[in-house]
Amino acid sequence: MESSETTKKQHALCIPFPAQGHINPMLKFAILLHNKGFHITFVHTEYNYTRLLRSQGPAAVGGLLDFRFETIPDGLSPADGRAEARNLPSLCFSTRKNCLAPVSELIKKLNHREPPVSCVIADAIMSFALDAAAEIGVPGVILRTASACSFLCYKHVVHLVDKGLVPLKDEKEYLDTPINWIPGMIPLRLKDFPSFVLTTDPKDEMLNYVITETARSSKASAIIINTVFALEKNVLNALSSICPPIYTIGPLQLLIDGVPDDDTMKRMCSSLLPEEPECLEWLDSKPKNSVIYVNYGSIAVLTPRQVTELAWGLMDSDKSFLWIVRPDLVSGENTALPLGFSEVAKDRGFLASWCPQEKVLAHGAVGGFLTHCGWNSMTESLCSGVPMLCWPFFADQQINCRYACDEWGVGLEICGDVKREDVGFLVRELLDGERGVKMKRRALEWKEKLAEAIDHGGSSYLNLSKLVKDVLCV
Repeated sequence: MESSETTKKQHALCIPFPAQGHINPMLKFAILLHNKGFHITFVHTEYNYTRLLRSQGPAAVGGLLDFRFETIPDGLSPADGRAEARNLPSLCFSTRKNCLAPVSELIKKLNHREPPVSCVIADAIMSFALDAAAEIGVPGVILRTASACSFLCYKHVVHLVDKGLVPLKDEKEYLDTPINWIPGMIPLRLKDFPSFVLTTDPKDEMLNYVITETARSSKASAIIINTVFALEKNVLNALSSICPPIYTIGPLQLLIDGVPDDDTMKRMCSSLLPEEPECLEWLDSKPKNSVIYVNYGSIAVLTPRQVTELAWGLMDSDKSFLWIVRPDLVSGENTALPLGFSEVAKDRGFLASWCPQEKVLAHGAVGGFLTHCGWNSMTESLCSGVPMLCWPFFADQQINCRYACDEWGVGLEICGDVKREDVGFLVRELLDGERGVKMKRRALEWKEKLAEAIDHGGSSYLNLSKLVKDVLCV
């Protein structure tokens, strides 16, 4: 990949939503822009910056004069929780209400330096930053870190309201209602829509937030989506008729591989949790495609019963497993795992609090991924040709699950209230069963198509160059 396509030094201000699954792709995109010759200012919240230093040390945020990190407050008090899914609404409302002024002040401070800010790249749910870009007359671009299919769902939430389907009359009412009238979308059920909109309260703040933030994306100079055109072709064609110019530049993790090796860049890490690389050594001892990898993401919280059923289901599968058990996996519980499980599982399982997921999924011993269907996890799994057991929790995970299982042919869904016998059966089916063989074949096919997209002449490779030339350097 060429080192620069700019004739003058451009300065991109990159503002992720302050959650792990949003920070990771924004940092990757910032590194790609830096490789194109851009000066980068990457904006963390003060809270996450402190977490990052504690987790990774100062090397993760320093070392380059033209790739700097700055902080803004998120508007929440020190006592407010931020690291669980149930606290996401508070973080959404607070950043929208409180962060425009700090970002504008930061831009003024940066513009006393050379070069001045020439474009603003904001997470899709940090759209207030588009106003900051407009204030100084530079392009304001949205980065959607979720799938294109989830974006199309969000664009049609207002139509669900108009048709009287949302708010729900009852929590279980209408959830199987077929939704087959969205152009470009496979047939859905109402329950496949992002969880934030499935409310019974007509005054629900998150429902209003989703509608207004999605509408504000139309103010962007362009919309970047971390996906591949071949993966979501019909959805993207439908979006292109109702959105600003869309640039698919995924998978970002593969595009990053084209950046020349640089020790400083390699030390940059966005993980807010310390990783345990020892799990890779454990995987080295396992046969090819023999391990189920289990990770429920960075903020999802399970009930004690769900953890118990999942734990004994993994044991009942008779398969080796690598399970990421965050310290806060079970809300309010000091001990996440059932009594005695760690001792029983030690000969067949490896338990870690966090791990380098991309390296884990790329390891030959991993034959399947039990995932919450976060978009980063799904694209990382496809990049490695690993089929999935899908257990969605919230936000866009339900629609991602539907597409993985019914459109892309790479997933099996864990339906309803999880039971150990179902977990055991599905793990065996994924690793050894006839359906698992077919899904593995499909996953490898998608792996090849994703690799083609970032190769010279591929859709994502060309889109990144077009984005820089046509939008960010204007």
